[in-house]
Amino acid sequence: MTAPRIAPNDQQPTAFAFGDADRAQIDALLAKYPAERKRSAVMPLLDIAQRRNGGWLSRVAMDHVAEILDMAPIRVYEVASFYTMYNLAPVGTHLVQVCRTTPCWLRGSDGIADAIKTRLGVGLGETTADGLFTLIEVECLGACCNAPMVQINDDYYED
Repeated sequence: MTAPRIAPNDQQPTAFAFGDADRAQIDALLAKYPAERKRSAVMPLLDIAQRRNGGWLSRVAMDHVAEILDMAPIRVYEVASFYTMYNLAPVGTHLVQVCRTTPCWLRGSDGIADAIKTRLGVGLGETTADGLFTLIEVECLGACCNAPMVQINDDYYED
């Protein structure tokens, strides 16, 4: 599997803020949880932050989520680094994720990854020179019965 990349310090922005529409969405999410359990909203807040931040989570964005949820930043980093849906370094406009678990592998995901590498001229974990495409392998995209599976941004392609 492609190792999670963390953007180096010189690529980390120094500021992050949610927009008004984001703030309304966050308030609606937090209203679903008892005040003492608002930390349970960490995953959806990270998703909102990633979308606001151009498809990746900077340290300052994760720190902002931690502040909103009254969490230690390390707890937010742990969640963000565990799940492949969160990107800790800039990615291309189109994030191409190829599932590599056994059902997908048995049904040809390696060949799909090779074809994408050839077509885009990049390796796993790399972004095209124009910044349009990033190719990564991920663990289980959740469609084992329709393997192989590829996800491009928010769209899923099965069989």
